[in-house]
Amino acid sequence: MKKLMVAVAISSALIAAGCTSQASNTQKGAAIGAIAGALIGKGTGDHDKSRYIWGAAVGALAGGAIGNYMDRQEQEFRDELAGSGIEVIREGDNIRLQMANNITFRTDSSSVNPSFEPVLSDVARVLQKYEKTTMIVEGHTDSTGTSEYNQQLSENRAAAVAAELMEDGVDRRRLTAIGYGESQPIASNDTAAGRQENRRVELRILPNKE
Repeated sequence: MKKLMVAVAISSALIAAGCTSQASNTQKGAAIGAIAGALIGKGTGDHDKSRYIWGAAVGALAGGAIGNYMDRQEQEFRDELAGSGIEVIREGDNIRLQMANNITFRTDSSSVNPSFEPVLSDVARVLQKYEKTTMIVEGHTDSTGTSEYNQQLSENRAAAVAAELMEDGVDRRRLTAIGYGESQPIASNDTAAGRQENRRVELRILPNKE
């Protein structure tokens, strides 16, 4: 099966749609739709451009400063997110936050569960403190249903999480939302437990390097 990876632009249309702490559900939906509709291509090149632009704005990290900076950010994520259901995973100089869909979204919905919004606010708080990083928000599904439906659902969920982070103050230039559909399982889709693992959103945090 052909693997799809669609990068979604986080554009100023989100702000125009009312992405503030006072935004209504209708406004949020319109904002997410604007994000999901603004395709900027496949692969990682577009995110690399975003990182370059953001890096030029805030500066970059070099040498041993990278590891120390990411160490401190990782620890703050662990402190803020303890017991939240978000798994904090360190991968070299990068950090990955893995969010299970059963706590982030209702079944077949791309609207963030209201009970999970305070957790995303905690994520945003740490992100704002460590501004010399950029993020890729990745949506994943299991293989239930058609690949086309799963692709769209993964895109919409990634966009929804990105929209929540922006509502909580994260600069839109730091974010790229990507939907992978069912193409990147981390467990077998032959069991209910495996499918549950595959339904997830991941937030990859990368340092701006010189």
